[in-house]
Amino acid sequence: MILLQRLACAALTLWAPFAFSAETVDRSGGPFVPTPPAVVEAMLKLAGVGPKDFVVDLGSGDGRIVLAAARLHKASGVGVEIDQELVDQANGAARKQGLAERARFVRQDVREADLSRATVLTLYLLPGMMHNLRTKLLSELRPGARVVSHDFTFDQWKPDRSIKVETQEKYEITGLWVSDVHLWIVPASVQGAWRVRFPDAPADEVRLDLKQSFQHFSGSFVRNGRMLRVRDGRITGGRLVFSVPGETGRTDRYSASVSGERMTGEVRDGETVIARWNATRAP
Repeated sequence: MILLQRLACAALTLWAPFAFSAETVDRSGGPFVPTPPAVVEAMLKLAGVGPKDFVVDLGSGDGRIVLAAARLHKASGVGVEIDQELVDQANGAARKQGLAERARFVRQDVREADLSRATVLTLYLLPGMMHNLRTKLLSELRPGARVVSHDFTFDQWKPDRSIKVETQEKYEITGLWVSDVHLWIVPASVQGAWRVRFPDAPADEVRLDLKQSFQHFSGSFVRNGRMLRVRDGRITGGRLVFSVPGETGRTDRYSASVSGERMTGEVRDGETVIARWNATRAP
């Protein structure tokens, strides 16, 4: 695996000048490194791409990921690429394949790309650029958006799921290769203090204080002066779950849908719903 990562870094370092530079691209400075077809298919499958999705591919090269999403999954999308020749090639392929209404390509620095429409975002970028883009992705993508990367990760933001894909070529070299494909689901932001209400116990004073680290969180749950530790906190898109100790030694499992400044959910003891709850952000 270390050898594969070194080969990947070496190959993509050659690619970097025209994947990330905002200057006029000189393609003689290094080869274009395409994602193998088997990996493209695996990325789209792992993200669950479908007709309702809008796919944004950062560093789209010859456009193969967005074109495959449109051709195979009836999705729409845009590829962002700094090399004008590759942009023209990809748009030409979209017209030739009858996909131009659903797949288009623009010349732009990936750091300036508009991510507001993306339900799926794909990348095959060097670790340094992945790190630089992390804050942008978390702030601009909507909760529940899926991010899929070929080989490289976001450092502290760990993938929700990873798979290995065998391919017969990579870096334009024939042979038996293994690629890593990683999936993240963008989490809602729940960091901070929340006022909790139980409709069946409106007089109770409840406060939830959360400390978030990407898709995980910890914190405290204070009800009528009794503080309990939040356990196993996790956010998947706009869905939150955590546990707190309940009465008589049981463990209560909380779940909720998060929408901006509000949460709405239920409490379960095993499979039994024992309460409903909602919360708003505290001032």
